[in-house]
Amino acid sequence: MMRNSILCAVLAAPLYLSADAGEPEASPHAVLLETADHAGPTVAPGESGPARFAAALHRGFRTDRAMDLASYIDGYYRTPGGEGYDKVLDRVARELGTAGYGDAEGFSLRFIETPMITPAWTPRSGSFEVHLPGCPPLPLHRFRHASDTDRVMLPIHAPSADVRGPLALSLDDVVEGSILVTTDDLNRRTIDAARRKGAVAVLSSAVFDFTVDPTGGDRHLDAIQFQSVAAGTETPVGKVSRRTQQLLAGLLQIQGSLEVSFRAEVSLEVRPLRTLVAEVVGSERPDECVAVVSHVQEPGAGDNASGVAGLCESAGALARAIRTGELERPSRSLAFVFGDEMRQSAIFLKDTSRTVVAGISADMLGQSTAATGAVPLLERTPDPGALHTLPPDAHTAWGAGNVTAEDLVPNGVAVVARCALRDVAGVEGAWKTAENPWEGGSDHDVFISYDIPAVLFWHFTDFTYHTGLDRMEMLDSAELRRMSTAVMSCALALADPKPADLERYRGSLELEREMRVASARAVGSTEAETLWNTWCDGVGAWFDDFCAAPSEDD
Repeated sequence: MMRNSILCAVLAAPLYLSADAGEPEASPHAVLLETADHAGPTVAPGESGPARFAAALHRGFRTDRAMDLASYIDGYYRTPGGEGYDKVLDRVARELGTAGYGDAEGFSLRFIETPMITPAWTPRSGSFEVHLPGCPPLPLHRFRHASDTDRVMLPIHAPSADVRGPLALSLDDVVEGSILVTTDDLNRRTIDAARRKGAVAVLSSAVFDFTVDPTGGDRHLDAIQFQSVAAGTETPVGKVSRRTQQLLAGLLQIQGSLEVSFRAEVSLEVRPLRTLVAEVVGSERPDECVAVVSHVQEPGAGDNASGVAGLCESAGALARAIRTGELERPSRSLAFVFGDEMRQSAIFLKDTSRTVVAGISADMLGQSTAATGAVPLLERTPDPGALHTLPPDAHTAWGAGNVTAEDLVPNGVAVVARCALRDVAGVEGAWKTAENPWEGGSDHDVFISYDIPAVLFWHFTDFTYHTGLDRMEMLDSAELRRMSTAVMSCALALADPKPADLERYRGSLELEREMRVASARAVGSTEAETLWNTWCDGVGAWFDDFCAAPSEDD
């Protein structure tokens, strides 16, 4: 009893088990960024292309308003069609409405509603507690409000629950009535195996391999990974941190056995999935469109409150600049799409009557490199670098995507995006950026699947990615402004190409060709050299057509 009293007092204090995380391996991008403004091909100088827009958009971006919106969004666990998701969409719609969308001529705003296959899922509360003799219940994880950090302890589609039982830390230790807390992934196989042995709940502390504090500290031990389980899952499921896993292991060794409890309250509601679309109608070719998309769902500040807030504020800055005459209305239309990742793009492409000529995914725009380790990145459309990854290219911790030679369809969207990054750096005076070959995993993939060239602006490797640690303190307001300006400058350059842009784009393309060919020759890869030469020739032809003035028949 005395031992338990002392143990209760110790556990009630803000004291945690620590671990030596060691020195994490440096990201290849981080190494390159130490010596280069852009870890990738350089671009030709000039005031054409995205440079025509960067200064005005940067100047018009209200950083405080964007961060305020990001904070509002970060206050909700945003699930497809769920309560927080809809509240965020309503707030974004109001912000865009204030900027003139849906009211001023040539600025439209609409919701698209589509039926959901499963009911919308919203978490209400949750807790995971340990029960020691003579001690009050000790909460190891708990949330009561949508803004609480531990909200991600409930995976999407987790059922409501109120269970208590003996702790098991491995499947072999499960007995009838156990609550299993495992380091294994929380997947159907693990859940089913535990249920067959009699477990009444399954919790997992699994995280990504790259969830490691880049400072060498142990912040990552408090990370609870956000994830989903299959809709209709009946076994109570949850997530815990590795620090909790370690604490339980230590307690179990001391006590010999432990009682734990797990509670979850969720609500299900049949409601439509909404997608918000704001458009700037083009002046000369309104039936052609460049789409910029940013997903609302996922409960993180970087991923993707920052993307939504950055795109919303940039769209507002553009509308204000057009109304005051600082910028002209683009030749092609621009569409800004907010909704459920991947599905939002498919929904928009099915709904729109316009011909979409390019797509941009604005995902994870505001991460602080100092706080998270994430680097500002451009992910290109599938090109020869996805088949032959040679310096200065490097894949992120996300890993290479599955690409074949048949997937390489030459286009210049990545060149325009690269120019946009450098043009924003020119406005600010310095900005270290990088790029990676196509890897996949965001909305750009949907456009590519429709044979529409697309790129992704993002930050990686963020050690808080898809965890409860991804909160506002991990954002950098200046970085959000820079990245959002780059996204919109790229979009406008694609929507409003001028014949004068062609010289700069072709110059940039030839600089890339020289670099890629030299890199291929350095490793003796004639295949990579041939692929890059063929690619660059194709991109040059694409630019000739893309930058041509519209004919009278257009």
